[in-house]
Amino acid sequence: MPTTKDRLMQALPDHSARRSFCLALIGFLVLTFAVAAVGGAVTASSVQTWYPTLNKPAFNPPDWIFGPVWTALYAMMAMSAALVWAGARPPARRTAITWFLIQLALNLGWSLLFFGLQQVALAFGWLVLLWLAIAMTIRSFWPVSRPAGLLLVPYLAWVSFAGLLNFHIWRLN
Repeated sequence: MPTTKDRLMQALPDHSARRSFCLALIGFLVLTFAVAAVGGAVTASSVQTWYPTLNKPAFNPPDWIFGPVWTALYAMMAMSAALVWAGARPPARRTAITWFLIQLALNLGWSLLFFGLQQVALAFGWLVLLWLAIAMTIRSFWPVSRPAGLLLVPYLAWVSFAGLLNFHIWRLN
């Protein structure tokens, strides 16, 4: 039974494509985790002070779940972008990576609005834009690399859940 690594190597048949993928993966990991670090820095103080004072719905997950989930999602986002970078021709790559960068900026913006500025209603509207940008990223990744598109589906699902949570926190406070 082929491993994930075997399937990846089949998707990147030549040495040049593998090298391009590895370099892109390193670059996208650095980029996505830099965004995560900035968002985390903004979030850290609010999670200790402001966020615990909010009324939250019964389905609000425990605080400890957010770190591991976001870490996995950022890693999958980087892997997805690297697959597209290595597998797409320049016009398709430019469009797909542009959508990726837009959704990444919107992702950071949500943290700034929700936790940094504590603007829950505005953050919900921003999250709708983020959701649309992730959907457009998946749409632009899919023709280039189905695995790249599939890697973003859990991210879209989590942001959908975050939107529901954000909406209920807005309504309860």
